[in-house]
Amino acid sequence: MDLGASGNNSCVTTFILLGLTEIPALQPVLFVIFLLAYVATLGGNFGILAAIIIEPKLHTPMYFFLGNLSMLDVGCISVTVPAMLKHFLSSDRHVPYGACLSQLFFFHLLAGADCFLLTVMAYDRYLAICHPLTYSTHMSWKIQKVSVCLSGVFSFSNALTQTVALSTLKFCGPNVINHFYCDLPQLFQLSCSSTQLNERLLFVAAAFMGVAPLVLITLSYGHVAAAVLRIRSAEGRKKAFSTCSSHLTVVGIFYGTGVFSYMRLGSVEASDKDKGIGILNTVISPMLNPLIYSLRNPDVQGALRKVLTGR
Repeated sequence: MDLGASGNNSCVTTFILLGLTEIPALQPVLFVIFLLAYVATLGGNFGILAAIIIEPKLHTPMYFFLGNLSMLDVGCISVTVPAMLKHFLSSDRHVPYGACLSQLFFFHLLAGADCFLLTVMAYDRYLAICHPLTYSTHMSWKIQKVSVCLSGVFSFSNALTQTVALSTLKFCGPNVINHFYCDLPQLFQLSCSSTQLNERLLFVAAAFMGVAPLVLITLSYGHVAAAVLRIRSAEGRKKAFSTCSSHLTVVGIFYGTGVFSYMRLGSVEASDKDKGIGILNTVISPMLNPLIYSLRNPDVQGALRKVLTGR
């Protein structure tokens, strides 16, 4: 255990991340798997961005938001996976106190922005389907930029609040984190001071950044479903639903893994289930999003072919 004097009134100067496994034979295999997942995520999301930029048909609010979502996915996986890959190749699992807080800050910054952006995308689909005549007015270029900026501001405020509040806690030991990245529930368990205020702040953040956006998304799609069901043409209903299905799939994966990540907050011991949920949240979800959005979208597929073939 690395203990020592620290300016933040904490005895612990470094944490030890146990990672996914302590079995040496599995680490090279896991390194290759997660390296491929990381490369695939970068390739998929940057491919989506390139397709949106070069294809005029994709210069619409929906794809503007999708491009921002792709950048957030790249950031989210880059916060956790490179450090994990480094630990697979080295026996040194030590993470400095400051680096741990930095990882936590950027993870909550990017994940929080994801929450708000997915809500804006649901509102965009609501306007496009329920109010098509005034869509261009209500979703102008200025409103798109303001929506993305506000998502970043709200998320930054929450991430900074959670990080500053955590920095006031005392860590006297142990300093071993049974996970592959630093996050609030695991650090709360190691604190030797009261985490009551921190847990309340996290509860408020969950309500503001989790429950409220999910309610708004549900309301938006409730109106969308009612509007689509009024369409007489079966082909028209199918086309309308197809524009929403990808987004709904991404919302389901994102919120499903997020809820399970934090519902065990009061648990005394972390388990391997937490690591599995963490992988879904930080690796699988960012990797699947480009595939989900391009699988049933001929415009995106055509633009990706242009990117790959150069024609």
